[in-house]
Amino acid sequence: MSRIFVQDVFFLLILLALAIPVGIYIYRLLTFQSTFLTKMLSPVERGAYKLLGKGAEEEMSAKKYAMSVILFSAIGFLILMAILMLQGVLPLNPEHQKGLSFGLAFNTAASFVTNTNWQAYAGETSLSYLSQMLGLTVQNFVSAATGIAVLFALIRGFILKKSHSIGNFWKDLIRITLYLLVPLSLVLAIILVSQGVVQSFASYGTIETLQEGTKQLIPLGPAASQIAIKMLGTNGGGFFGANSAFPFENPTALSNFFETLAILLIPAALVITFGRAVKDSKQGRVLFTVMLVLFSAALIGITLAEQFGGAQMAFVDSTSGNMEGKEARFGVGASALFGTATTAASNGAVNAMHDSLTPLGGLVPLFLMQLGEIVFGGVGSGLYGMIAFVILTVFIAGLLVGRTPEYLGKKIEPFDMKMVCLVILGPPLLSLFGTAAAVMIPSATSWITNGGAHGFTEILYAFTSMANNNGSAFGGFTADTGFTNLLGGLIMLVTRFLPLLATLFLAGNLAKKKTVAASSGTLSTKNAMFAGLLLGVILLVGALSFLPSLALGPIADFLTAGK
Repeated sequence: MSRIFVQDVFFLLILLALAIPVGIYIYRLLTFQSTFLTKMLSPVERGAYKLLGKGAEEEMSAKKYAMSVILFSAIGFLILMAILMLQGVLPLNPEHQKGLSFGLAFNTAASFVTNTNWQAYAGETSLSYLSQMLGLTVQNFVSAATGIAVLFALIRGFILKKSHSIGNFWKDLIRITLYLLVPLSLVLAIILVSQGVVQSFASYGTIETLQEGTKQLIPLGPAASQIAIKMLGTNGGGFFGANSAFPFENPTALSNFFETLAILLIPAALVITFGRAVKDSKQGRVLFTVMLVLFSAALIGITLAEQFGGAQMAFVDSTSGNMEGKEARFGVGASALFGTATTAASNGAVNAMHDSLTPLGGLVPLFLMQLGEIVFGGVGSGLYGMIAFVILTVFIAGLLVGRTPEYLGKKIEPFDMKMVCLVILGPPLLSLFGTAAAVMIPSATSWITNGGAHGFTEILYAFTSMANNNGSAFGGFTADTGFTNLLGGLIMLVTRFLPLLATLFLAGNLAKKKTVAASSGTLSTKNAMFAGLLLGVILLVGALSFLPSLALGPIADFLTAGK
């Protein structure tokens, strides 16, 4: 247990040490300052702007910024659907994979365009190399860049005064992709290849097994390049069906450490960027502290649950802990850390099967998603979700003392609160709606491998994952059905773009306002008291939204385990 503790502390220290310089670097991108890569990449950047023409020069209102995001995402969605359905006649298909059905292609396109990366298929048996590279990997880059671009727009809403623009989407998209995501992905891909992650265009291989006369198919492909951005962009979609539990995606303890670190690096760095952008590092420090407290509590909870389980969990060994569904090369500690990171951020990659977690261990990643994945969260989306909670907290505090709420010098008014409510309440409502719709389908019992409370948890986890743009799979749930493909795809689209659009219109409204000077009656948002209040509001909203469903699922599963 002490080894696990040392591992977790070391991980958090490295995360913080890297987040600070990366956050400062991202701030330079936000403010269009030069970086150490400018000399090398500026010709590519200028060429991209030239192709876009006037569209890359004009400042955009919130409405125009939102229209650009929707148009870009819609085109990407249609192109990806076409690639997936036509892959059987397209090149780079050495295994002759057939095109996906309309329903599965729709669900997969919705999943990757929304940065959810929910997968109702196994990549090695369903997708061609072209689909993996030109289809999925491209969307891994641009969907992540879109989330960060929207955060940039929101930050400008706070720092601009009486402005009718919040930046230019195309400029933000290009700079984020070119100067941030591509260089980091290149570095991580090289590290992963050095550890044994495959990167090949060769056809699948076969080997003779120890059983005489039998052979085993060995899947290959250009995996490392996709794994790098799946982690850094909080995407999570695996090249192979077993995701990061598969040795060709995550072969060693060192590759596992770097993959886990990559999940949280950019989300943590963006908090540093926020503090620097608003000219008050204490504001970013408060948000980072709240995120770290929630993350640490979740990590401790899942680690203890998996290491010690409970008296009623007969399969839990007192020495090694619950190793069911886990890789021996990672063990309980690294699996618990990965599971916490992937659901705190909206990543969705897994290095262990969450369906095999103890009931209370499985509750932790489920509840992290249900909080809206704001504990560092997805790239861009996690922080703008947390800022929505900050504004809600400021508003509640203002009601309590009878003063107009303010945050960073901007008065919070009814329109702002309407947008905040859309950001906070949209995903919980749709995750519960999807779960309710699924359990009422008579055939739903054939989609799950377990009955009772655990079977309900499998359904709840699936729709929570889709509605919160996570994409991780609990397991034990048959995902490739017409019902799940259609409803799940629609839920992923709505819960990505409804909060995203609300954030942009919130940014536009904030940018139009003048900054008001702080007074003796202004609530301080950079001290321990506010951090505690923010923490309470986050947990209260999460508890009120999901406690009944958790009581029917993992809590009931825990209370009835072994009976």
